[in-house]
Amino acid sequence: MSLASTRIVKASDTKACTGPILYWMDRDMRLADNWALLYAQELAHTRGVPLFIAYNAVPGFLGGGLRQWHFKIGALKELYADAAKYNIPFFVLTDDSGSDTPELIASFVSEHEVGAVVTDFSPLRIQRHWKDAVAARIPCPLIEVDAHNIVPVHVASQKKEFAAYTIRPKLHRLLPEYLTEFPALKTQEPTLTAPEPSWETLLAHPAIDTDVAPISWALPGERAAHAALERFIAERLPRYATERNDPLAEAQSDLSPYLHYGMLSAQRIALRVLSATDSRIEDALDSVKNKAKLDTETPELIDHVGAFLEELIVRRELSDNFCLYEPAYDTPEGFPEWVRRSHDAHRGDERETVYTREEFELGKTHDDLWNAAQREMVMGGKMHGYMRMYWAKKILEWTRSPEEAMEIAIYLNDKYEIDGRDPNGYAGIAWSIGGVHDRAWFVRPIFGQIRYMARSGCEKRFEVPAYIRAHS
Repeated sequence: MSLASTRIVKASDTKACTGPILYWMDRDMRLADNWALLYAQELAHTRGVPLFIAYNAVPGFLGGGLRQWHFKIGALKELYADAAKYNIPFFVLTDDSGSDTPELIASFVSEHEVGAVVTDFSPLRIQRHWKDAVAARIPCPLIEVDAHNIVPVHVASQKKEFAAYTIRPKLHRLLPEYLTEFPALKTQEPTLTAPEPSWETLLAHPAIDTDVAPISWALPGERAAHAALERFIAERLPRYATERNDPLAEAQSDLSPYLHYGMLSAQRIALRVLSATDSRIEDALDSVKNKAKLDTETPELIDHVGAFLEELIVRRELSDNFCLYEPAYDTPEGFPEWVRRSHDAHRGDERETVYTREEFELGKTHDDLWNAAQREMVMGGKMHGYMRMYWAKKILEWTRSPEEAMEIAIYLNDKYEIDGRDPNGYAGIAWSIGGVHDRAWFVRPIFGQIRYMARSGCEKRFEVPAYIRAHS
């Protein structure tokens, strides 16, 4: 059994068919270090048939606009050219809303007499619906492979985990088995040539909302992703554990766009960080278990490595776990029962200030710190992780209900963040507004038992006036 086959999440119960293998690229937009693509190529080699790749580009997917579309099209252009070097035809399919996705993939399967479809795993509702709908329409198997997580989501846990501390030991136990080197993608014999799309026409798709400009701080594609990883290791990793929560320190990795679009494998990031620092995964995990020493000693490099891998692996995979096993991951119905009771008990609490979605979007609140965080996201396509928590909790405080707060936070996050429309975003907002993966705190108005964040807490961590000036 190959390493790639151990990562199969789901396979439809359909008799094997003859014909080429299709890798339906969806969540993971890369050729290197891609378990789904490697499994598809292995299957094609075993059967002695060609391998094709198809990507279905959906304009406006889950509220994204030109910012997200520009980043995606740039990556597709690179992927098309790079796939040709391996003699793998790369097809770009397009529909206007995503509702046609199952039919487009099914039509491609029929037209090319495909013998099996291999695709990426995603826990999000719409993509799971696509996979089920395609499986029901095609005569050949559809095989879903988790190419996104280091430990496959279904292997890590078969239930919704309560918090990081419940999933962490499961992941730590399995990491030595799954954190392995990747086989290399092989060049195949030439077959047909996929037509090259008109990239300019794709970029100008009429369904794209052009109000939000593309980002300039990150370039799309695998090569840019690996360059960003090397910059992080050289410049920021040695201070990550102590400075990552300071929005002015520029200590975060800035790898989230590449992780979100799958242009860079989390597994490759972990392997490269360990290699570059001459560290062992066991030592990095041990450092996470003893976080207290960061408060009393000068951290060693392994402590920074451990802190980063905690975010890269445990927190990311916890988000996938949440979205997979909680159908209502984007509404208050997905909050823990204690949170729903607490919210209900405080629905009638007086709100001194209530803002509309438009006022939030325009950054027109009374809090110049919140407004600065909103501007950081609107103008740059990202918001510092610590500020994202403050930002979301204030939306809860300044809206009429948790339902309204959740809707507004998700709308803004998915429209402006380059890494929006992602399990990390949904889980993070659910943590801030709905206590997901958190515990009950002292009761206070509006928040009930939800953890509260105040501006004074920010002032203890970083120079608030400087942050406001940076995003004025």
